[in-house]
Amino acid sequence: MRRDLALSAARPVRKGASSIACLAFVILLAAAFWAGAVWIGQALMKIGVSGL
Repeated sequence: MRRDLALSAARPVRKGASSIACLAFVILLAAAFWAGAVWIGQALMKIGVSGL
């Protein structure tokens, strides 16, 4: 048996699952960024520094 066949059989490549996981991670980072931006904006408005 060739070596590359043995390695590919031991570790199947699932590109679809990794793409979905990557997309979900990017969406999670974007949501965290906007949540932080909203939180900081609310904090600034609460203390009255909205005129930056």
